[in-house]
Amino acid sequence: MELSPSAHADTFARDHLPPAEEWPSLDLEGAGLAYPARLNCGAELLDTTLARHGPDRPALRGPSADPGAPDIDWTYGELRAHVDRLAHTLTEDLELLPGNRVLLRGPNSPELAACWLAVMKAGGVAVTVLAGQRPGELATVCRLARIRHAVCSADSLDGLTAAGVPGLRTAVFGDGRPDELFRRAARKPPRYEAVPTAADDVALLAYTSGTTGDPKGCAHFHRDVLAIADTFSARVLRPASGDLFAGSPPLGFTFGLGGLLVFPLRAGAASLLGHWSGPAQMLEAIERHRVSVFFTAPTAYRGMLAALRDAPYDLAALRRCVSAGEHLPAGTWHAWHRHTGLRLIDGIGATEMLHIFLSAADDEIRPGTTGLPVPGFRARVVADDGVTPVPDGEPGLLAVRGPVGCRYLADERQRAYVRGGWNLTGDTYVREPDGRFRYVARADDMIISSGYNVPGPEVEEALLRHPDVAEAAVVGRADARRGQVVVAHLVLADDVPRDDETAARLREFTAGELVPYKVPREFVFTDALPRTPTGKLQRFRLRSGGRAPGTAPTDL
Repeated sequence: MELSPSAHADTFARDHLPPAEEWPSLDLEGAGLAYPARLNCGAELLDTTLARHGPDRPALRGPSADPGAPDIDWTYGELRAHVDRLAHTLTEDLELLPGNRVLLRGPNSPELAACWLAVMKAGGVAVTVLAGQRPGELATVCRLARIRHAVCSADSLDGLTAAGVPGLRTAVFGDGRPDELFRRAARKPPRYEAVPTAADDVALLAYTSGTTGDPKGCAHFHRDVLAIADTFSARVLRPASGDLFAGSPPLGFTFGLGGLLVFPLRAGAASLLGHWSGPAQMLEAIERHRVSVFFTAPTAYRGMLAALRDAPYDLAALRRCVSAGEHLPAGTWHAWHRHTGLRLIDGIGATEMLHIFLSAADDEIRPGTTGLPVPGFRARVVADDGVTPVPDGEPGLLAVRGPVGCRYLADERQRAYVRGGWNLTGDTYVREPDGRFRYVARADDMIISSGYNVPGPEVEEALLRHPDVAEAAVVGRADARRGQVVVAHLVLADDVPRDDETAARLREFTAGELVPYKVPREFVFTDALPRTPTGKLQRFRLRSGGRAPGTAPTDL
């Protein structure tokens, strides 16, 4: 596939795309999409929307990243002034060149969103990571993407510093100091001419953990960012310019990036950005700010239902609720509908596909099924060979194609994800006779807990770094509230007691090695792990409840 001339001075991202023959089939014309050859998604989301709706429309609001500062409530005009000043600061003070990768780290906030937009307008490649990622994980991402620039909130800086990335130029926001990024930017001009990137220049690298090996960097173009807004958002969600979006997913996940920033800006709507630690805080935010469009995982909807039973909340402004990140049980859908009168819009997406590609809204919803291909996408269920379609009603691997698709950065696993032009998502599905798709299970060892992907082998590797652990196997156990919880089956070193104290010590250790959602909630101590005669670990036996003699479960 021939690409347009790049505007990037640093061509690392394009140079490390997979060979054209390993790309999925991309069909923008069939999806009814057409974009010019030169396209900067930051300018489209901000400048073009401002020109269409005016500078005084509300854009971003929420708590400031600086705990001593008042809450933010920016109009589109104010947001553009901040973004353009930031773009000047990045290019002039940090010497950011088009194509340079920029690590973005911090909890959801209007400031973090403005920094992402500034990186886009400056022609950089955004690599947004979770605020809770550990130093070792950050160092790996920086090594793989050859990152030398970072923008980080003050409350997330210690972990980034501990990562020890050589030559990293870091700008900090949210601490109120004289050299704080937004204070430096305030001295810059309020207008910045966006870099005229190609529509197929890489705009962002989204890292996703696999079951083995290093995390995989998914490269998405400037046109891809707009394509997810012009398909799922425009054709299924159908937001209005007066909507206020909110939700729990971090901007470091493409689910959050799309739902809380790209979709509202593309529609001329507003977004409430903040970090809510539980269902009650989410409900309070919805009530207080009159949120009308909400994004979160099924686990959170179940938690919110429990909170609604304990106290009344005014949800009258809420009109659209999107659920993704894990399977949505029909019982949760019906319970939410009974309590609120709202129909949850279920969806499945993937970091490799940038956002949701199967979904349904309004009268098209059938609880218990994910839905239909989003207009602009095609889907089918295939056999284990990844190519042969299976009949309706029979389970197989989900394969999708559309205007966006998987392009791993310099990763041989590209050939496993894309076969015959189709993206194989790693999910087992059934296509029903009416054309709707029903989720069955994950097809690999990924654990999905509260909407977060947890690769079992990564947790095993962390546990094995502790001297008390001789062998480890990590699997998911079904859980009514979280979908799955992480369970560690361990063979301990000689003379290490199998008790609560040991479990607490191991939990504290892994909490220092991994993001909190990857830390096991249950530890099972056993004499031996189930293995084949050749020594291969049989995780399926642990998932099905099989245990070797001499086990002692400890649930913290």
